[in-house]
Amino acid sequence: MTASTTKMTTTTLSPRSEFTPWLIVLAGIAFLYGPSFIDLFRGLWSTDQQAHGPIVLAISLWLLYRKWPEMMSASAGQPASWLGWPVLVVGLLLYALGRSQHILLFEIGSLIWVLVAVVLLLRGTRGAKTLWFGFFFMLFMIPLPSVVVDTLTMPMKMGVSYAAEHILYAFGYPIARTGVILQIGQYQLLVADACAGLQTLFTLEALGLLYLNLVRHESLARNVTLAILIVPISFTANIIRVIVLTLITYHFGDEAGQGFLHDFAGMVLFLSALLLIILVDTLIRLGIQRFQRIRGKEVRA
Repeated sequence: MTASTTKMTTTTLSPRSEFTPWLIVLAGIAFLYGPSFIDLFRGLWSTDQQAHGPIVLAISLWLLYRKWPEMMSASAGQPASWLGWPVLVVGLLLYALGRSQHILLFEIGSLIWVLVAVVLLLRGTRGAKTLWFGFFFMLFMIPLPSVVVDTLTMPMKMGVSYAAEHILYAFGYPIARTGVILQIGQYQLLVADACAGLQTLFTLEALGLLYLNLVRHESLARNVTLAILIVPISFTANIIRVIVLTLITYHFGDEAGQGFLHDFAGMVLFLSALLLIILVDTLIRLGIQRFQRIRGKEVRA
């Protein structure tokens, strides 16, 4: 009887039996969404405007992998949640509608519903809560409808080109603007969607939220303040990108500007955004510390 009990315990804790359901689910998801992602890599994700999609997908998978041991530990022994079934039904319906009608918002967005449903069914609500940020981060890879993107992108491009024009003019550069076209010296530059579009803003928002998740400040005020300031930080990073591109074109010619646009513009954008986020975060920290010191002096007084 002792030997039999030992054998049953070993079988229950077998890694193979523990991971078999996940392997089956992974195979099913790969079969279902494989064609969708192949279409994205060959089409939309190969363009400048949507080039962030594969990066967001890779980071999302890394976030899920990073939290996986914690999720398995936190949800150990917890029963499956019945909420997984309606969530799964909604996800599959969205996928069927999106795939058949070529609506990427539904087709790719349904993946989040399906993944959440699987975790609910296999590890319960506690497991889904542990992985919430990885699922949330996937939102930034979902292609938005072109009508929404075009409607919101034009005001953003106007704002970025307006700011770049006035900043460079203040420094004495011979620059003028017509709409989203900048004229500096003998060169004309069109502020394109890739330079100041809605998708670029979404990418920088994702970068800021990823920074917040990795840093994990204990101060709620600090987290909320930085999260709100990510929007103007992203806008400022786009202005820096356009200014740098304009200056390179003015001083080194159109060919150098075009080469920079394709090779280094994205790097400048993300680097400037990251540096601005770190700078603002540092200023917020110093401000909170000063406020706490003043508050402490008032209490002691």
